[in-house]
Amino acid sequence: MTQEQYQNYIKILRSELIPAMGCTEPIAVAFAAAKAREVLGCMPEAMVARCSGNIIKNVKSVIVPNSGNERGVEAAAVLGAVAGQADLGLQVISQVTPEQIARTKELLTQKICRCELEEGEGNLYILITMTAGDASAAVEVRTKHDHISRIIKNGKVLFEQPNLQVEISGDKSQLNLKDILEFADTVNLEDVRELLETQISYNTAIAEEGLNNFWGASVGRTILDAEPGSTLQRARAAAAAGSDARMNGCALPVVINSGSGNQGLTASLPVIVYARELRATQEELYRALAVSNLVTIHLKSGIGPLSAYCGATSAGCGAGAGVTYLYGGRFYEIAHTIVNALAINSGMVCDGAKASCAAKIASAVEAGLLGMQMQRNGSQFYGGDGIVVKGVENTIRNVCQLARVGMRETDQTIIKLMMNSCV
Repeated sequence: MTQEQYQNYIKILRSELIPAMGCTEPIAVAFAAAKAREVLGCMPEAMVARCSGNIIKNVKSVIVPNSGNERGVEAAAVLGAVAGQADLGLQVISQVTPEQIARTKELLTQKICRCELEEGEGNLYILITMTAGDASAAVEVRTKHDHISRIIKNGKVLFEQPNLQVEISGDKSQLNLKDILEFADTVNLEDVRELLETQISYNTAIAEEGLNNFWGASVGRTILDAEPGSTLQRARAAAAAGSDARMNGCALPVVINSGSGNQGLTASLPVIVYARELRATQEELYRALAVSNLVTIHLKSGIGPLSAYCGATSAGCGAGAGVTYLYGGRFYEIAHTIVNALAINSGMVCDGAKASCAAKIASAVEAGLLGMQMQRNGSQFYGGDGIVVKGVENTIRNVCQLARVGMRETDQTIIKLMMNSCV
């Protein structure tokens, strides 16, 4: 691995493994609204949130943290305008007072904000427009939850940067399993220690919150109660419990992966559980997490940030790869783990962020770890088994094609069903 490749991988991890509070789609809406209010210079009298279908899908059913149990795009936008601090990034609504919650509910009752579907843009698109008297401000977010692509005040463009800067965020097209494993084996841990320590600390804390208290459908608690002694079930339970809490309004932050807290939880917590069970050293845990996170990013980068394909599937593969690494597996073993896991669970649909995401995470973790166990037992799926083809990178490309192109119509159908729902 060249120094240029090494630095690219570091940039990717620093760009993707960032703290966020709550489901990232409502947080992105709140972030854009907070920035728009900052540009406007006062509280708006009226707001319009124009969002892509996938943003609306992922905001519709999830509870916005620190909102007093409110849901939906309007709630996220108004809370961002009332209480958001844009300089906090994806923790924009982490410092909300009871008075601000009350004010948000009052403004929602007054219907200060209107949500509209934006068609013809990418899957991750938000445009918040505000007015107060003759003044107006607009902030556009696209391609990444905290990437402001345009700022407008009183009709004048103040800032414009449509595309993410590869020199800052890293070039994900260069990811491949061979180099990921070389990076994990050789990375100077001081370059990633803070990132991974934060991931371990934050994601473990919200998992424990989900296991110790009743959030949503309590999927994690249900799994753990059924089979508390099994390492597999504890791994599934931890990841699911973190999602239980996060999808249902818990204000604890998580370290996300590929723009998703659920994927961050799925990629990290099973690896952490198995590392403790195997009495792995801290160095071994860090290196295994590097594998899990980068495999997840690799799989997800070819799909895109939002789609009809449940992102937990990619993160479950990442978790399986990370745990295989802890057991001493390297390219051959991890490649077969990934292919096995993709063959098992690809096709699980994303119908928005909500309580049932925890159950999908449990399924994704099980698929990843079943893929690992099959490989350890000498079993595998072969090229020609459905969309599986010879070579791990070829299979990954097939799955990305399925998710990005093949499920496009499925995505539109899901969005229409959800937007027509009266629930």
